[in-house]
Amino acid sequence: MATLGDELARLRKLKGWTLRDVEEKTKKKVSNSYLYQLESGDVKEPSPNILYELASVYGVSYASLMRLAGFVVPKSRGTAGTQTSVAFSSLDLSDEEEKDVLDFVEYLRSKRKKKPST
Repeated sequence: MATLGDELARLRKLKGWTLRDVEEKTKKKVSNSYLYQLESGDVKEPSPNILYELASVYGVSYASLMRLAGFVVPKSRGTAGTQTSVAFSSLDLSDEEEKDVLDFVEYLRSKRKKKPST
């Protein structure tokens, strides 16, 4: 199962953003150094306010990030099962399928960045 740090890093990479990009997009409410600590798992109890900012910037469910951080969040009606990736919370993917899809998207984006400009 993905950790909060794994998921935050994956979401950032899927967007093609650096730590500093996220800092700017949150209007410096989340510093790049704090995000690095979150992604590396050094922060054990992140602030819900920080998670809200990150959910807003990444365009993902705040409740999903709260759950990954270990907070108890009531399930809303219509949500069944636990998805490990916030990015694919609406799809019915197995854990392995989800990881494969996300890894493939990361691969495509990294390949696209390496192409020389013409």
